[in-house]
Amino acid sequence: MKTNNVITTLGVAAFAAVLALQPAYAEKGEAKKEAPIVEVAPDEGQAKVQIAILLDTSGSMSGLIEQTKTQLWKIVNTFIDAEQNGQVPYVEVALYEYGKSSLSKEEHWIKKIQPLTRDLDEISKQLFALQTNGGEEYCGAVIQRATQDLKWDPSSKVYKAIFIAGNEAFTQGPINASESVKLAIASGVIVNTIHCGGEQAGISGGWKNGAMLADGKFLTIDHNRAVVHVEAPQDADIVKLNAELNKTYLAYGHIGASKERDQKTEDANAAARPSSGAAVQRAVTKGSSNYCNTNWDLVDACKTKDFDITKIKEKDLPKEMQKMTIDERKAHVAKKAKTRAGIQTKILELNKKRNAYVAVKRKEMADKGGAKTLDEVVASTVRAQAEKKGYAFKK
Repeated sequence: MKTNNVITTLGVAAFAAVLALQPAYAEKGEAKKEAPIVEVAPDEGQAKVQIAILLDTSGSMSGLIEQTKTQLWKIVNTFIDAEQNGQVPYVEVALYEYGKSSLSKEEHWIKKIQPLTRDLDEISKQLFALQTNGGEEYCGAVIQRATQDLKWDPSSKVYKAIFIAGNEAFTQGPINASESVKLAIASGVIVNTIHCGGEQAGISGGWKNGAMLADGKFLTIDHNRAVVHVEAPQDADIVKLNAELNKTYLAYGHIGASKERDQKTEDANAAARPSSGAAVQRAVTKGSSNYCNTNWDLVDACKTKDFDITKIKEKDLPKEMQKMTIDERKAHVAKKAKTRAGIQTKILELNKKRNAYVAVKRKEMADKGGAKTLDEVVASTVRAQAEKKGYAFKK
């Protein structure tokens, strides 16, 4: 049985003419949804980032998947202090799995789990549902698939990148990996490769060459290493504020109740891994504009330009709002929004102090050496690459 590769893909709109030359993929085996989730569109021209995570779920990649589960939030948080043309960018994430024998052979053992979305709770939920078993890992096929399928933004100003990680040969499979990465970069998508193992093995396996062909970076990690969380004096207060933050959500519509349950479940999943620091990083994400739930939360929805709370049916409102007048409903939402903004400000202020404390500790740890984990290599890479696209990060 072959060992596994993980791909984290982030990309941009592929040129229509180029994509037209690629074979169409059916959505056979894709996850079914009880009802479509309609997300309220952001303001036109708003700065953004697009990140697609493609994970090899064949046998030996459980360690890498575990790192991704807990460090999704830290990767997203890289952009909390970023700006592009004076705007704070929002982050979209997509998720694929590949290389598992229970997937479709006709689809090259690839499955799109989530398209590009701001629904980070759904991404986390799907990550925690992933399981591994043996299979064939085709890097070229999954890069091509993600480049074709996802709705990458056509603007050259948007940072779009692919992170593909694994420990099998990069060149495996029926689709030429070199041609796939060339297609991606021609479409504006940077391809970064992450080899789960030694540097020399990654080079001989084609991972470095794949990155070079697509303006990306070749990285190596220890996918079985436990993520080291540096405890800081601010951690306990950040987690407490997260509990207060949850009280400001007003679930509405046909998916409101289930999405509110998902929020609590993903809080619990993060908290169940205290050594990873996931609960703290998730709380920080929720304290930022990157945690946006316009599709089920009235507070977020009411911030969007075209949302009209008067058009929400009484039965679709939270119980405490159903007997309120229109003015009372608006006032109730405004009060929750004000409370939330105050809590989020406190979380981000604490996080600044936390980052300063952790930076000192991290330097001490780095001086002692040791292989890096997924969050460390991805966070540093997206920051460096985004700066070349005009994103500025606060020092």
